[in-house]
Amino acid sequence: MSHIYIFSPSSAVRDKAAFRRGVRHLKALGHEVEVDEAALSSHLRFAGDDATRVAAIGRAAASKADVALISRGGYGLTRILPALPYRPLAQAIERGTRFVGLSDFTAFQCALLARTGAVTWAGPALGEDFGAEQPDDIMQACFDDLLCGQGEGSGWRLPSRDVGALPVDRRTGQPSMRVSKAVLWGGNLSVIGSLVGTPYLPAVEGGVLFLEDVNEHPYRIERQLTQLLHAGVLGKQKAILLGAFTRYKTVPHDRGFKLQSVVDWLRSQVKVPVLTGLPFGHVPTKVLLPVGERVSLMLEGRDALLYWG
Repeated sequence: MSHIYIFSPSSAVRDKAAFRRGVRHLKALGHEVEVDEAALSSHLRFAGDDATRVAAIGRAAASKADVALISRGGYGLTRILPALPYRPLAQAIERGTRFVGLSDFTAFQCALLARTGAVTWAGPALGEDFGAEQPDDIMQACFDDLLCGQGEGSGWRLPSRDVGALPVDRRTGQPSMRVSKAVLWGGNLSVIGSLVGTPYLPAVEGGVLFLEDVNEHPYRIERQLTQLLHAGVLGKQKAILLGAFTRYKTVPHDRGFKLQSVVDWLRSQVKVPVLTGLPFGHVPTKVLLPVGERVSLMLEGRDALLYWG
């Protein structure tokens, strides 16, 4: 049994039924679930005013929980980054608390990595994932591995269209690459773009950058990638991993411009490998990824393996 602390650092919880389902589900799995006193607070679109959310983050750091899990993403963390209790957060992580979340939580993770070097986990949220009518089995298995200390990596199979765009082993004629001891970082593309030019974007060189987004048309995804390209962020990485980009609609005006168009353009702009299909983002099936941890990346044919164990 693990102690899981639920807190709301970003947008207000609107789907309270999913919130309650998530709590019940975690309890049914045998975990001790502690809900922050302000988890269901609401101020404008936020889960309480700025001071309320900063205090909630502080309580999560002081909870001594095994996992501090966000209720949901949304928006709100970038405006309170200067006020976060960085030292207590880093100390909590050193004691064993693992902070888990995605989406807007990317701002928290990047800022903490930039300021302290502490490792957090990109992974599920309470309502979106554990509060689903049928939580995804792979997501839960990865979460269980984290709780048991057994998570050592994640593998996936790249789409066949990637084959011609990846480094090839001359002996086998198959895609092949190795990256070792590179810092894994990233998360939500829009949030990372918003941190460019601030002290809260980690200055990672020679890293593995993973990206995902939701409700963003491909041209807006390309615009965000252009920001990172022109800021010199993309060219400093050893590999770029693209997860899920979901819940957008193309229109007749696009004239064939689609997400693959963006991927093709990105590959024409950078010299580093761009791998797609990473099972992470606003999708039910998602792995957990250690933001700030040194990892290795291996590619053989269409099989990719990211590991840190």
